[in-house]
Amino acid sequence: MSRPTEADVPAPAADHERPGDDRPSRKSARVADVRAHGQPPGLKERRNEEHWAGRLYMRSLSPYFAWLALRLGFSPNQLTYLMMLSGIAAGVVVSLPLSPLWTAAAGAVLVQTYLLLDCVDGEVARYLRQTSVAGVYLDRIGHYLSEVSLLVGLGFAAQGGWETGGYVELGMLAALGAALIKAETDNVVVARAKSGLPADPAGGDRALRPRSTRIALARQAASMLRFHRIIGAVELSLLILAAAALDTLLGTDTPAATRVLAVAVAAVAVLQTLLHLVSILASRRLK
Repeated sequence: MSRPTEADVPAPAADHERPGDDRPSRKSARVADVRAHGQPPGLKERRNEEHWAGRLYMRSLSPYFAWLALRLGFSPNQLTYLMMLSGIAAGVVVSLPLSPLWTAAAGAVLVQTYLLLDCVDGEVARYLRQTSVAGVYLDRIGHYLSEVSLLVGLGFAAQGGWETGGYVELGMLAALGAALIKAETDNVVVARAKSGLPADPAGGDRALRPRSTRIALARQAASMLRFHRIIGAVELSLLILAAAALDTLLGTDTPAATRVLAVAVAAVAVLQTLLHLVSILASRRLK
């Protein structure tokens, strides 16, 4: 999920009622007002932007917290900073050499907080009509840092403590892959801008499809399997919790399930980095 851009909310920033605007001030806003002005029609249907957890439950909860943030005087960027801190803290907590089950559970709660704040900052920005390039930039950086932190944290958890080793390196490899995948996507916009082209290529979704039929079929198959999701913060935090619970149940000296997860995540990150790069190069996004 991403923060709204200038194109989404064209009016200037303000914190009070404006002529022709029916939304109350932040102090008199109701949850229904937040839903009406912070969640525009079609928000949940943004397949490339909206996380499944947002569509399933978080967008139903977030207006209550957005209402609270408005009443407390938080700005959209302050909420984005809190989102970043929650995501980074999740990775740090998961890496702690304490009870694996409790650290994994705490990490999962922090990731849910990260997801909630990722919804709330955009809703507050829409409600207040406060958008900026800096806000969108911070939102993207927050996603980078949170996913990288959690993957590195998984590496330490698999290693069994704060010490160097092969599983820590696997976590770092997975973190590098996750960052590169995001960079590959973001740099499509950079490359088009440097070439004097609009950010979005003509043709909509058709431009995302590889020109090669074989590559297109492979991309579709990978998309259906959705194996790439295990390196996402929400899915990974739940998998870490499940692995920690299994390790606790088995009562082994080494976190075997967590180590299997670390190997799988690193393999998926490397494979997805390569497949994503090939998919972009084979599509019409760079034309």
